Amino acid sequence: MRIVIVSTASPLRGGIAHYVSLLYNHLSVRNEVSIVTFKRQYPKLIFPGKSQEEKGGDSYTVPSVQVIDTLNPFTWFKAGKLAAERKPDMIIFKYWMPFFAPVFGTIARIAKRRSGCKVLYICDNVIPHEKTPIDKALTKWLLNSGDYFIVQSKSVEKDLLSVLKSPDYRYVPHPVYEIFGKPLDKKEARGKLGLAEDENVLLFFGYVRKYKGLHVLLDAMKVALDKVKIRLLVVGEFYDNESGYREQIERLGIGESVKVVSDYVPNDEVAVYFSAADAVVLPYIETTQSGIAQIAYNFNKPVITTDVGGLAEIVPDGKTGLVVPPNAPDELSAAIVKFFSEGLAAKFSEGVSEQKKLYSWDNLVNAIENFPKRPK
Repeated sequence: MRIVIVSTASPLRGGIAHYVSLLYNHLSVRNEVSIVTFKRQYPKLIFPGKSQEEKGGDSYTVPSVQVIDTLNPFTWFKAGKLAAERKPDMIIFKYWMPFFAPVFGTIARIAKRRSGCKVLYICDNVIPHEKTPIDKALTKWLLNSGDYFIVQSKSVEKDLLSVLKSPDYRYVPHPVYEIFGKPLDKKEARGKLGLAEDENVLLFFGYVRKYKGLHVLLDAMKVALDKVKIRLLVVGEFYDNESGYREQIERLGIGESVKVVSDYVPNDEVAVYFSAADAVVLPYIETTQSGIAQIAYNFNKPVITTDVGGLAEIVPDGKTGLVVPPNAPDELSAAIVKFFSEGLAAKFSEGVSEQKKLYSWDNLVNAIENFPKRPK
């Protein structure tokens, strides 16, 4: 099958670009695949990060053509024509927020009209985390250009069915992020980060936004520290008010137990943080799914998470981690204390080794290949 992927992709940074690199590599085993991506993804005015391009390490670089400028509709038409010229059987869009609906919807319609291809949307979200009044209308217009859909959690499945009446879709859980290499020896990893070998270490990783619940985790840490000694690593670029979190740490008096690394972590440094941790914590207030859980699974790390979106689907309570209600610092604190006081790391890591077999890229590739192909 001839496939064009339209999405953020290498050399741009972030979890979705990493996902597309892995998808490209796995699809290319049996298919002819190319990627059309952005030359400008976000205007600087609305981009809260420091850079939109990956820096450090080339482990995920795949070939792509940078055409799309979200501020220039002429490039949307150019991208649609370019995709059509490749005579694809299918165009795959990775969709996660309504900001991209006008861009992707335009490209999809032009490419379908010119080539007769099928359009598949892999939906990270259908309803975004941070909502606006026009989200549903934009999303419905976009998804009406699709022929097939893949959802990666039951909550996104529910949202898709609330927007479209009878979509042709498959539920395929988010595959494991295998792009960051193999685990390092824990002692070695901790040495690189200046951590003691015998410390209890929790990792909060990724972009910091309010819906991810870091403020809840900090409140939980205050309570947990009365019962067990813990070091919390907060690692990721702040897309929220960083000073507010630092003030909370100071107010709670937990500064000696919290290490903040306020920056985007290049691919070749990710393994150090995950290898150094005993568990990864996802205190999200709301979400549909999280790629962070699938990075944790790559490194065989247990996950302590809240029961929002599809997180409890990925983290069976008592098998690969612990699940607590969202926005509940006391329950989160109790789970953290339980994890360390009962020495659950080894048991849960063994569970992760089994559970992650369900999240292979082969499952996703097979689902894509088994959608009906366009008539010849």
